[in-house]
Order: sequence, then structure tokens, then C-alpha cells
Amino acid sequence: MSENTSIQPFHLTVPDDTLNRIRLRVAEFPWHEMPADGGWAYGTNLDYMKQLCRYWLEEFDWRKQEEAINRFAHFTAPVDGIDIHYIHEKGSGPAPLPLIISHGWPGTVVEFLDIIEPLAHPERFGGNTDDAFDVIAPSLPGFGFSGRPPRPFGPRKMADLFDTLMTDTLGYDTYLAQGGDWGGAISSWLGYEHAPACRAIHINIMTMRHAGEPQGAEEMAWAERFEREQEMENGYRTQQATKPQTLSYAMMDSPVGVAAWIIEKFNSWSDTVGDDVESVHSKDALLTNIMVYLVTGTFNTASWIYYGRREEGGRVLSPEGRRVEVPTGCALFPAELLSWPPRSYVERVYNVTRWTEMPRGGHFGAMEQPDLFLEDLRAFARSVR
Repeated sequence: MSENTSIQPFHLTVPDDTLNRIRLRVAEFPWHEMPADGGWAYGTNLDYMKQLCRYWLEEFDWRKQEEAINRFAHFTAPVDGIDIHYIHEKGSGPAPLPLIISHGWPGTVVEFLDIIEPLAHPERFGGNTDDAFDVIAPSLPGFGFSGRPPRPFGPRKMADLFDTLMTDTLGYDTYLAQGGDWGGAISSWLGYEHAPACRAIHINIMTMRHAGEPQGAEEMAWAERFEREQEMENGYRTQQATKPQTLSYAMMDSPVGVAAWIIEKFNSWSDTVGDDVESVHSKDALLTNIMVYLVTGTFNTASWIYYGRREEGGRVLSPEGRRVEVPTGCALFPAELLSWPPRSYVERVYNVTRWTEMPRGGHFGAMEQPDLFLEDLRAFARSVR
């Protein structure tokens, strides 16, 4: 594999002034009201936000989280004019499989901090080096530590950039792609348009759609149920896909606003016990992910991907009815925000070679159920190595 001299090491060190400014904005937030019967029904719960912000100010240690992020090797490299940030953890053994793992919104690369080492070095966790990966975990363009695109890019364009990163920048001949949320869409486009370099994909979300109508009673029932399920979830998606700039003025001014916008998703999209978001995610995990948006000032540019996908044509993979033909592994977590169609539908969009219905877990599979996630990804990779 050839070296690329444009690749630069990256080390995260957030200036104290940035941290102090965020803390001040949190401390000065003008708390308001919520309906008396609120809970989480109207959005992020006010009482929980007050509790979280007290913790943020009094106990949360960004420097500790920064150290955890920096324990991996980080780099940046220009890809088609955008500086792409990525973690690159080279795997153990003689033949680790190159793996690009892509996050989504409202996530960041910190979603993967607990799975990168087990993926790259399974022998450290009781596994075998035959299952090792070279792990490449990029920040999406406009997200976190990556540069921003000149205008909104959707997942199809981001897949082009990530294929260039893997093949031209890093010099891999072939690789496997994994993703949830937007990473699932990016991985789908990698498998659809960038084979054989992308030899297989593993997804834990079904974002793409077939050009035709659902077929049969089971598929039609799913389609109707899906629309009902999304009715109360579509607001943020519509706003970010149509007028993201209007939203940005409030969000870029308010750390508490960003936190509330994101935590609502982590609560409603995860496999929680009731509305206890901390039954799945700790305050530290929630705040670290939020802080990446804040310390980089990327809430605005990260929202652009929704606008970009709308311009790219939305969810439909191929108006002509073609599908992703590379082997595809599907990990179905039961509390996934976008409920999976029946397998008959999925197989018209993907060449499904592994189908795993998980016993628990939701939208953030790598964070919520890392052991199940790792086991399924390794098993799928064995079939395509």
C-alpha cells in the first residue's frame, strides 16, 4: 500500500476559550416552560435538560473525553478539495480486512470509540487475528473534524469521496463498508457504484427504497405502518432538508439548544427503558457526542446532508430497479427508528447474504449493543474475506 504525502496527523486539542464560552452559554441559558403533562411527548424533557446541564457544568470532564478520543491515530487528508478527518487503526495479524465505518446524524466518530479496538485487535478480547480489520472511521464532510463541502452534499456524493479516500488516498485495492443512519446510505452507494473496490457492505439501517410499489400483504402492511411511525418524527428531517440555514441561527448560538435537539433523538431512537435515556447512554457519552458538534461549530454544516439527499433524489436507489449486487449483511435492531421492511422487499434493493434479527438495540447499534454489533459484523466479514 503506497503512502500519500498529503496525509497529515491530527490531534484534538480544544482551546480553553472555546470550552469556557460553551460553559458560559450553558450557565446563562434562560430556562422556560413545558406543558404540565409533558414528559417527553412534546420533545426533550425540561427537567432532564436541567439535570443534564447541571452535570455538564459541575462534573463533565471534556479533557478526559478528549484523551479517550486521542488514544487512536487520527489523520486528515484532502479529498476532492475537502479535508477529510478519519481515525485509522491498523489491524493485527498478516491480513486485516480494510473496513470503512461511517456514522450519521446526530452522531459523530465517537459512536465508534468502544468498537474500534475490538475490530482491529480481536485477539486482545479473546478473539482471533483472522477477524482483524484495518479500521477507517471518517468524520462525514461537514461533520465534526472534517472540512465542510462548498454546498450541501448528500450521501451519494459522500460515497464518492469515501471511495477516493480508501482507494486513492489510502491505497487499498478493496474494502468493506459498514454504516448506520447516513452511514447506511453512504455504504449502500459505495456498494452500488464503487464495486469491485467496495467488495461488500454491512448495514444496520434500511434507508434506501425500491423504485416500485410494495408487493404483497406483508410489504403493504409495513409501508402503511412505516408512514404512521414517522408521522411524529418527520419535523426535524423536513426542516433540515428544506431550510437548514434558518435553523442554524438559533442552534449555532445555543449549546443547550443543540443538546436538546440531539438528545431527543438519542432518547426516542434508542432501545431505552421507558423514557430513561440513561438506561442506554450515559451523560458522558451523550455530552461527548454533543460537544463534538459544539467545539467544531458544525451543527449547521452537518444538517446540510438532508438537503443534499433531497437534491440527489431522495431514498430511491435506482429508478431503473437495479440493486446493490455486492454481498450485503443486514443487522436488524428491533428499536430502529426506520423499521425494516420484510426481507422480500430488502432483497429487491440489496444482494442480502446475511440477515440477523437482533434481540435488542436501537438506532445507535455500535453504541447500544457493541457486542452484538461486533459479532455480526465479524461473522459477515468471514463470508467475504
